[in-house]
Amino acid sequence: MAIKDSIFEDIREGRLKPGDQTPSEAELVETFKVSRMTANRALRELQSAGVVVRRAGRGSFVAEPRPIGQLIEIRNIAEEVRGRGHAYRARVIYNIEIRADAERAALLEVGLGTRLFHSLIVHHETEFPIQVEERFVLASAAPRYGERDFSASTPNEYLTRVAPLERVEHRVCAAMPDTAMRTMLGLAEGEPVLMMTRRTWSRGRLVSHAWLTHPGNRFELSAAFSVGT
Repeated sequence: MAIKDSIFEDIREGRLKPGDQTPSEAELVETFKVSRMTANRALRELQSAGVVVRRAGRGSFVAEPRPIGQLIEIRNIAEEVRGRGHAYRARVIYNIEIRADAERAALLEVGLGTRLFHSLIVHHETEFPIQVEERFVLASAAPRYGERDFSASTPNEYLTRVAPLERVEHRVCAAMPDTAMRTMLGLAEGEPVLMMTRRTWSRGRLVSHAWLTHPGNRFELSAAFSVGT
């Protein structure tokens, strides 16, 4: 829809910042030559996606960036999205079995030819892509990973059940995405991403190596913990 695309572009280009008021329904009707019902629906859908907040009698405002994920606590993205009252869906690009070449063997600290699963999934909040998850999994630790329907459940849910966590490593960095990543996340050229590299161990083995990539202009990764005295 042209209205949503226009507001997204204004946010992406910095013309609208968190807390700024978006055009009113009347202004959208005039600018885009649409009905008031169409303008209202566009704003409601942006609100459902968490892009704007609507305040009775005042109008619509650009939402503050929301945290997604935790650096210390492992959270399931589907539960996180639903916990905000929004619809979650996933698009599985592939989930295949491979044999480890030198690069993949090094990632999971296994021998050449070891059976692995390789999955690529785009997670959505309402209709908007919010995370691309690329993951390599040790097949002997999660033998049915390649059979799972990850449009219905997430890798996190499955792996937590079959390979209980005993150790986790995280590394977070900003990066410039390639064309494929920009397309999956619906980003403009030159827009950065926030990438988390996550490695998990279970029963003394490194079982998963994942890259979790988010739009850098809308999300942040945060952590909170208590320090004993």
